[in-house]
Amino acid sequence: MTNTMLKIEERHMKRHILTAAICALTVILASASAFPQAKVGTTGLNFLELGVSARAMGMAEAFVAGVNDASAVYYNPAGMTYAYGREVMFTHIEMPAGINYEFVSMIIPLESMGGVLGLGVYSLNTGDILLTDYYYGLGKDYYGNEQFFSAGDIAVSISYARFLTDKFSIGVSAKFLREDLFTYSASGWAADVGTLYNSGFRNFKIGMMISNFGPDFKFIEQEFPLPINFKFGGSIDAIDNEDHLLTLAAEGSHPADNLEKYNVGVEYWYQNKFALRLGERMNYDTDGLTAGAGMRLDIGEDMELGVDYAYQDFGFLTQVHRFSIGLLF
Repeated sequence: MTNTMLKIEERHMKRHILTAAICALTVILASASAFPQAKVGTTGLNFLELGVSARAMGMAEAFVAGVNDASAVYYNPAGMTYAYGREVMFTHIEMPAGINYEFVSMIIPLESMGGVLGLGVYSLNTGDILLTDYYYGLGKDYYGNEQFFSAGDIAVSISYARFLTDKFSIGVSAKFLREDLFTYSASGWAADVGTLYNSGFRNFKIGMMISNFGPDFKFIEQEFPLPINFKFGGSIDAIDNEDHLLTLAAEGSHPADNLEKYNVGVEYWYQNKFALRLGERMNYDTDGLTAGAGMRLDIGEDMELGVDYAYQDFGFLTQVHRFSIGLLF
């Protein structure tokens, strides 16, 4: 290839990057005008905002553009188009006050019809809590026996993604939602839409996503909106050679019930087997450092096991630990 052709190709790449950046800025400004002020405490089902991947949280969840594994059903369904094959992921999250959050997902390439199918299950549970009664006090019934209750949320999602061009992909998710408290329960639905553009230069990608879009949720007699969120971000491979891969990522979001939030993260892989991650979350109620590590192990001719851990500084609530296991086959 001549120098002239190389220069032309470089100009084309820069034009693609500039176009994608302008599109991102346009959507960001539109989103900012749509949500002019914080409305803290006005949405429900906020478990939908909890991160579900140890790998992503290690990078402060700056993941809308760089996601390429089974957690894409949550972070950006368009990212399923960059998965390496069929994959199953399980995440366990230890929240403060004994609350546990579990996440399971699967992605399956559809070779016959094109695209990728994704499934996800999200479950948050408080465990048993002593019931406080107005007449009999904490945890006791009329006969003096201890009484307990529990609360929990569950979501089940189905996702589909495909390339529309060789550089642009789109993904959508539909979610069934259910909330339980003592003897009461309610259900509803929500949807996510995500896009991903790959410039072709150092794997530089721009991702956008609107999540939890749907009708107001009604629990008993109270109605409230879902935690709709708009996210945009980019990722680039600053170093990519046989032994080392260093990815830099940044993301901004504008939730319907709060002001803009910002995430930056870095991920380093050595020989595609061992990873270290570091990130920072800004303008959150619990701003702070995140960190993590991971490894990939070959466990068969066509199978690979991934194990990831992430630490999140949770401010006054100390810290949160995430553990993820993935099986690629």
